This record gives sequence, structure tokens and C-alpha cells, in this order.
Amino acid sequence: MKFTLSWLKEHLETDATLDEICTRLTEIGLEVEDVDDKAAFKPFVIARVVSAEKHPQADRLKVLMVDTGAGSPIQVVCGAPNARAGLIGAFAAPGTYVPGIDATLAVGNIRGVESRGMMCSEKELQISDNHDGIIDLPDDAPVGKSYAAYAHLDDPVIEINLTPNRPDCTSIHGIARDLAASGLGTLKTQTAPSFSVEGETPVKLTLDLDDPKLCPGFSLRLVRGVRNGPSPRWMQQRLIAIDLRPINALVDITNYMTFDQGRPMHVFDAAKVTGNLTVRRAREGETVLALDQREYKLGPSNVVIADEDGIESIGGIMGGEHSGCDENTVDVLIESALWDPMNIAKSGRSLGIITDARYRFERGVDPEYMVPGLERTTELVLELCGGTAARAEVVGYKGHEPKVVDFPYSEVKRLTGLDVSTEESNAILARLGFKVSGSGERVSVSVPSWRPDVDGKADLVEEVMRIHGVDKIKPAPLESHAAVNGRILTTLQIRTRAAKRALASRGMLEAITWSFIPEDQAKLFGGGAPALKLANPIAAEMSDMRPSLLPGLLTAAQRNADKGYGDVAIFEVSGTYENDRPDGQRRAAGGIRRGTASLAGGGRMWSNAVKGGGKPVDVFDAKADALAVIEACGLPIGNIQIEQGGPEWYHPGRSGTIKMGPKVVLGYFGEFHPLTLEALDVSGALCGFEVYLDAMAEPKKKVTRTKPALELSPFQAVKRDFAFVVDKTVESGAIIKAATGADRKLVTGVNVFDIFEGASVGEGKKSVAIEVQIQPVERTLTDEDFEALTQKIVASVAKFTGGVLRS
Repeated sequence: MKFTLSWLKEHLETDATLDEICTRLTEIGLEVEDVDDKAAFKPFVIARVVSAEKHPQADRLKVLMVDTGAGSPIQVVCGAPNARAGLIGAFAAPGTYVPGIDATLAVGNIRGVESRGMMCSEKELQISDNHDGIIDLPDDAPVGKSYAAYAHLDDPVIEINLTPNRPDCTSIHGIARDLAASGLGTLKTQTAPSFSVEGETPVKLTLDLDDPKLCPGFSLRLVRGVRNGPSPRWMQQRLIAIDLRPINALVDITNYMTFDQGRPMHVFDAAKVTGNLTVRRAREGETVLALDQREYKLGPSNVVIADEDGIESIGGIMGGEHSGCDENTVDVLIESALWDPMNIAKSGRSLGIITDARYRFERGVDPEYMVPGLERTTELVLELCGGTAARAEVVGYKGHEPKVVDFPYSEVKRLTGLDVSTEESNAILARLGFKVSGSGERVSVSVPSWRPDVDGKADLVEEVMRIHGVDKIKPAPLESHAAVNGRILTTLQIRTRAAKRALASRGMLEAITWSFIPEDQAKLFGGGAPALKLANPIAAEMSDMRPSLLPGLLTAAQRNADKGYGDVAIFEVSGTYENDRPDGQRRAAGGIRRGTASLAGGGRMWSNAVKGGGKPVDVFDAKADALAVIEACGLPIGNIQIEQGGPEWYHPGRSGTIKMGPKVVLGYFGEFHPLTLEALDVSGALCGFEVYLDAMAEPKKKVTRTKPALELSPFQAVKRDFAFVVDKTVESGAIIKAATGADRKLVTGVNVFDIFEGASVGEGKKSVAIEVQIQPVERTLTDEDFEALTQKIVASVAKFTGGVLRS
């Protein structure tokens, strides 16, 4: 939201400086984002052309001698057709930055003649688009003085960062009201518009809507006999200062009202309107050519203003080109209406239209200013364009019923810690336009029509707090407790942090991807249910809530690869969505590795090859990442079961499912199915995993946080190797589990170190060699003890896998 200092002071009687105003705006919650003090215009001075001689080498150029009031005349080469002796204009010396041409002047040599400056046009100073000649000032213009001060170009521009809950401050009048309430001046009261009317507005209006909330009110007035030329200089300068382009008086008046009063207006050329107007829903497939020269295809979700020939305006968003006002407009229809904020927001987003009108209507405008806004706009039209006003036509508006909020004064202290007296609270609310009724510690507060954001007592506390002064809240330490504080974070929060640290320590980088993905990607990863479709997506390709973290990570990796970074290892710990119920949102840790980005190191470097790196990633890299997450979350890895295969987006022979018991699925890992990668338009060596943190059981509560004493066996550990011949379909994990279960007291570790297939072990068979670590606890084991343990291990493997000891 931009405005100039002089514009603000039309609404606020104050002697405060620019710095004081900016400081106070930020203090009351209207954060100042930028201030342009117009220092760029200070170098321009008023100068008189003493003489104008023809350039010796160019017919269209003149050599001017210019008096700047600072000594001897300065020579300037100029090509303006109106350059002449005696002309008074704006001069820029060498070293001056000229905004209209985005250049800094230097001493030039034009066709052999030195030029030591420039006489400027209005376009070069961004006053208007006129560049047919240089600025021509009246004879009484003070030579040598600042042109910016003379032409009022030194008016500072303030820009505030307006939060969505402050529709009342989308107007300069509303900002002035807040400043006055804070004690920085007095709000000026505008005189009520006064003009005579003749006759009725012949164009009638009908509200043809199934839901009255779509257009709660509409007012219309015809003004006959206007002269629609350029708007006055003061209005043009204000609009240009806030980055609006002056068009003509009628259009400029509506733009001026939008910012001055926060009341978007619209004007129709009455001669281009056929018959009466109707506010209705657009029909499927109807189109309109809007004022931005673009054609929009509309539907029943869009509310339009139409005449007998078709659509003339998209209600509350943008007018149509057909009925726009130009220099030939004689009779004008002025519209002031109310629109449903939610419908405006949805329509604007679906059509991709961003306008100042939409910005205000989707936040909520003052309903009580609908008719006064029409009156004020009519007054400006009559003042600047002439004409005769007809009586206004008002349809649908039933008046505003103010909200009443029950307000206990004690809430101010409870929510903010501020000690604000009852009298001061009442005074602050009154200055902001609220009406307080009742007495005692609890009162009723009537909310003004321009504050649709105020709903409850906490909102009133906020109003009191920001005007009283947020800076008056004194910092205070948290209350100290005698006992040691209990755990603050939940188990899921702790595991989320642990998972992130574990994956980061494995060389992976954290990514944050969209929770919304295209429908085809959602279906590819088990989603796409109608309940998970967004009613109002921010883009067509973000239509569904994601069922998995993997689509976003895979496409992110491909984008990196497309830019030359093929070895990527990224992860994300965030939410996925199985249905639209609270229990359908899951907390998952997912990650992918691409190219040679393994834990041992990526890239074709000798140092990586020595460590075993530099090879394409595979299923075992994904498995190690997934198990690292589970271990970091505190689950014992020894109790984990891994089954071959996973969901259909994984490679069926190079993926696995991680379980805790027969039913609880903790996650999946593996390389991706080629068809999945093809559908995502992703290529390269890729593997990934997804672990569900919320599927892990809560850890058992311990009696004490003290760790038990470390007990180490004094006896030497022993390792024994076994090779079993099993069917090819038997998983290595089953052999490890069987060997471990043979004697859990003595067997402390089992690792696979070799797998062999060949004719020597038989068709359909394989040999799996394992290393078993045996740790005596009570005594040194004898040969008989080892023999008995060996028989247990062989018997257990035979029982659970059908394997026999290889001879």
C-alpha cells in the first residue's frame, strides 16, 4: 500500500515529521516497508534559455545557452521542437540521474558541439508520457530554484506492508484514522458531498443470484454531459507517485477513490450499455474482453454485470473493454457495489487477475460506505468533468448489523501483560471507531462497519495493545520451577529432529517440497482420491495433496540434474496424506540418492574409489538410509524384519519392506520402477526410501533416566563361519534371524559375507556364508560348548529356512 505524505496530510492534521510518521506506523502494526524521499529529483533546477542558435552540423538540433541562476550561462545541445530563447524549464547538470531515461548525464559532444547538461521533458522526469518537447514553465517561475519543490515532485512516498486482516487500511483515510488514534495528529472530517440531481437513472438494475451474499448491495447513478479529458495535474501526480498510470479523468477518479477511501468504483460509458443491467452468475463458456485487453473464459462460479448484449464487467475484479470510458464518453454510469469476499478471491485466483479492486473486495470493504462512496465519486466527476447527475439507483442493500463483542478488561493484562487502565482502553477503542457500552469490568463493544476482521475479545485486546504500545511490553524470564522440568517436545517432534540429524550426518541435504502435486503423480504413488483434491489450487499442476514425499524429491533431483548437478542426495521429513481425516495425515521421513551420491562419496574421483564410492547408487544405499532413520528414532534394529518387495513404484526385485512384527509397516526402500521414472520424466541411477515416524510405537517409560552400568564380558569373543545351501528364494535375512535365535545369550552378531550360485551347489540353489560372533559371558567356552552351539545354529537354520551346511 503506497501513499504520499501530502496525500496523508489531507486526512490527518499533524505537524509530525516524515520519520516520526514512519516510526509510528510501524509501532501500531502498519510496518513501513520503504520510503522514497524523492532525493533523485533534488538536482533538477529551474533554468531560463538565454539564446537558441541553430546547430552548425544538424538541422534539427539547437545550441542553447541556459541560465541556471548560478553564474555564467551553460551550453546545452537540444533537439526539442519548442526550444527557444526565453523559455523557462527544468535543467539537469552533468552527474544527474534522469529517471525517465534511466541514465546518468555526462558532458557530451553532439555533432562536434559540447553539451553540458539537459533541458528535460515531462517524460524524462516521469511526470507524464509527454515527450513532444521540453517542459515550458510560466514566466514567473523562479530561476535557480529547485524544480522538484516548485512542481511538488519532492512529496515523499511511503509504502507499508499491509497484513490481510487490515482491510480498513487499504485506504489513506483508514491509515490516517489509525495514526490519529495513536495520538499523532487529528483525523480531518470531510464535508458531505453536496450537488443537485435531475431526474432518474434510466438504466435499471436486477440482482439475479441464487445466493444474495454474492452481491449484498449495488448502487448506480447516471451523469449526463461529461467532458472526459485528462485529469488535473494534482491527481495525476498522486497516481503516478503510487505507480498508477493516468488514463482519463473518469478512470483516474475511480482509481483515486480506491486508494483515498478504500472504495473501488467502476464507470461504464452509458452509450455502450444496451438496456438494463443484471448481476448474475456467468454461464458456462461465456467470455469477456477485459480492460487489460485479455479475453477471459468464465463459468457459474464467476459473478458478472451484464446488459442485454452480454457481459460488461467481472463483478468486483475488472471491467470490460466494450463499455470502457474514453475521450468520447458523454454520459457515464457510476457503479458502487458490494461483493462476497470469498467469491472474489476464488474468481480472481482462478482467472489469474490481480487488481486493486480485487485486493480490497476479497479482504472486505466498508458496506456502509457503498452509497457515500457513490456520492463522493459523483461530486468529483461533476467537479472535474462537469455534467448533470441523476438520482441514484440502490438495489439489494439492507443495512449493516454491527457485531457486538463481550469484552472483559482483564483480558488485556492476561494476554499481553500490559497494565492498561479501563479509561485508556475505552478511549483507544473510541478513537478507532468502536462504541463501548456498559460499565464495570465487562462491557459490550460494537464493531465499526470498516473492521470485518474483529470477531472476538482477543481482537479487541490487540487493538488496545498496538495503540497503547507493543514496545511497552517488558521482557520477562520464564517462571523458574523448583524441580527439573519435564519433557517439552512430543515423541514425534523428537523423532522428527533425530531423523533429520541422522540423514544430514549421512551426507544428505534437506529439501522442502510442495505438499500439492499433479493428479497423475498422486495416482502414481497411491493417491489421487477425490477427497484429497484441492477445491481452489494455486496452480493447475498442484491439484492433489501428496500421498508420498517421493514425487517431489524425485522431480527436485531431476531439476538439479538438468542444471548439471547429477549426484544428488536429498531428504525431507514432513507430512503425507492418505485421506481427508486427521488420522490420514502421516509424518514420514523420505530421501532419494541419484547418480553416485552414496555415503562413501559421489563423483569419479580416485579418493572415492579407494573408499568404495563413485559407483551408481543401489537398493543397499536406500536400505542403509532407512535403517539409520529407524535407529536414530530409538527402535532396536535387531527387532526389525525386512521382506522383499515394496509398493508398485519400486523395482519388484530391488526393494524391500521394513516391518516391526507381522503387521506394523515402518517403511519401504529400494530402487525405482522404470515405468515410474518414465512417467515422472526422471532418469538416472536412483534409489530412495520412506519411513513412517508415526508408525513407531511409543518407547516404554523407564523408572529412571539414569543409564545402567556398562557390563563388559571379561572373556574373548570368538567368530565362526558357516556356509548354508538354501533355495534361491530364501532371503538372507531369514538365515540371519534363524542363526541369531539359536542362542540369544551367546550369539551377539551375524553378518552375511558371501553369496555363491553355481552348478556345484545344485540347480535352483545358492550358498550363503555367514559370520557368527560368539561372546562368552560366564566362562570360557570349551570345544564341547562350541560344538553344541554349532549344532544349534545348524538346526535352527535348517528348521526355518530348509538350509543345509555346505560340505
